[in-house]
Amino acid sequence: MQKKQKRLDLFFEPQSKTKLNKVLYQIDEKVNRISKEVLDAAFYVHSQLGPGLLESVYEKCLARKLENKGLQVETQKLLPVIFDGEKIESGFRIDLLVENCLIVELKACERILHIHEAQLHTYLKMSSITLGLLLNFNEISLKNGIKRIAIAQNSKENFV
Repeated sequence: MQKKQKRLDLFFEPQSKTKLNKVLYQIDEKVNRISKEVLDAAFYVHSQLGPGLLESVYEKCLARKLENKGLQVETQKLLPVIFDGEKIESGFRIDLLVENCLIVELKACERILHIHEAQLHTYLKMSSITLGLLLNFNEISLKNGIKRIAIAQNSKENFV
C-alpha cells in the first residue's frame, strides 16, 4: 500500500509542475509590460469610479486611459470562428484588444465564475494570443477581481 502512495507523490511532485509551467507559459517581456500597464490603468479607473457601474462604463474609461498612455486599443473587436477552413461570424467580441497581443475581458458582476474564465480561454485559443486579463470591476478592492490567464503559444488544449 505504501509503494502506491509513494508513486503518486512522485507523479505530483511540485518541481515538475513548476518546470512544466516555465516551459509552456513563458510570456514575452513586451506582453508582460503591457499587462502591467493595463493593470495600472485599471486600478486608476477603479479608484476614480469605484464598483457598481455598468461594464460598458469601465470599458470606455479604461480604453481612454490606455490610449492616453499611447497604447493601441480596439474595443468590442469581433472574433470570428474558423470552421472547416471557413470564417464564420459568431458574434464573439473581445472587450479590449491591447497592442494586438493582450485580451482584456471586463466584468461588473458579483464574482468571477468559471464560465467567465472559460470565455477568456476560448478567446485566447481562437485568436492565438497567449495572455489575457479578466477584470471584475464590481469588487470593493480590484485586486480581488483580477485573473491572469495564459496559454501555450500555438496550442489549443493548454489551460492554466
